[in-house]
Amino acid sequence: MPMPPVPPRPASYDKTVALVLQGGGALGSYQAGVYEALAGSDYLPDWVAGISIGAINAAIIAGNAPGDRVARLRQFWEGITAPATAIAGCWQGALAAGWADHRQLGAASALLLGQPGFFAPRPAVEWLLGPEPVSYYDTAALKGTLEALIDFDRINAKETRFSVGAVNVRTGNFAYFDNARMVIRPEHVMASGALPPGFPAVEIDGEHYWDGGLVSNTPLQYVLDYVPRSSRLTFQVDVFPSRGQLPTTLAEVAEREKDIRYSSRTRAATDTQRFAHDLRHNINLLFEKLPEALRATPEAQFLYAYGCVTTMDIVQLIYRPAEPQGQAKDYEFSRQTMQERWAAGRADAADALAASPWLAPMAEEVGARTFDLHAPAGRLEAGSPRTPRSAA
Repeated sequence: MPMPPVPPRPASYDKTVALVLQGGGALGSYQAGVYEALAGSDYLPDWVAGISIGAINAAIIAGNAPGDRVARLRQFWEGITAPATAIAGCWQGALAAGWADHRQLGAASALLLGQPGFFAPRPAVEWLLGPEPVSYYDTAALKGTLEALIDFDRINAKETRFSVGAVNVRTGNFAYFDNARMVIRPEHVMASGALPPGFPAVEIDGEHYWDGGLVSNTPLQYVLDYVPRSSRLTFQVDVFPSRGQLPTTLAEVAEREKDIRYSSRTRAATDTQRFAHDLRHNINLLFEKLPEALRATPEAQFLYAYGCVTTMDIVQLIYRPAEPQGQAKDYEFSRQTMQERWAAGRADAADALAASPWLAPMAEEVGARTFDLHAPAGRLEAGSPRTPRSAA
């Protein structure tokens, strides 16, 4: 389906562009579709940040030339959604004959057989002999996949800013691996997606790390708070919707619980960041209106240190499928579902680009705006701290 026309980016809109990708396992193909739409626009990101599956997508984007990124993303997603074994191939035959639902078989295949180039169940001998494993699956294959698809020299050349989040297992502290501050290796990407107890912790320089989603499923705060700041347009891609229908079955309860658990973190982080940046912006405006005697007071100087002249636009792109996906949706890697989610991401991002609401003038007292063109109530735009509104 052709994309709707995108208005050209005017020279007066000088914000830098970030792409923020969250965790969600198999749901991450939606993010790949979003990037495909961005790749054909004037809004290529200069900074990509991710957590979990978002870290893998972000690494593929930052680790390839702009003209190769979509092809590499597709190579990754088609590779990990191929049949894991001959048995899985037979199951796909059953799907073609209409004997089973592709979502159910996709989830069952991932649980029992793993996904090629990504993860595989640990062999029985590991459970029967020697020390008991500390994860159900082995992710050794993922390192080879990352090395084949990603040019880590390009990431470390810093052509595109790249950041991924993980959690230190020993301390419980959140950590960001950022090519602005360190050399990035495949282990940093793998650590961001090492979700226990399914996947093992990843060792980096003597410390072990788990999936960053255990603490925060979005790197938005890191991108907006990093100093020195620049005025920024951030595309934040979330794969768990906050709104949904009242569940009528246990399966629907499990899916709805997962959506609320993850989306609530994103919503809280986004609202907090919007309010905080409005506050910074208004501190700066107020300081400029103070007489010199008040500006020189310790109290005014203390507040001024938290002021900021930058402004932020945050575009929410949230995967909202028309029908229930099931509680196993984040580990349902069927090829058909992957393609459906990719197409949805591409369409949602194309709609946002066509509308380009961020090009509207910004009120002086507003430091940050949020846009969600596909929210049930229509587009939501954040106001000033006096009239905060949610963009979930």
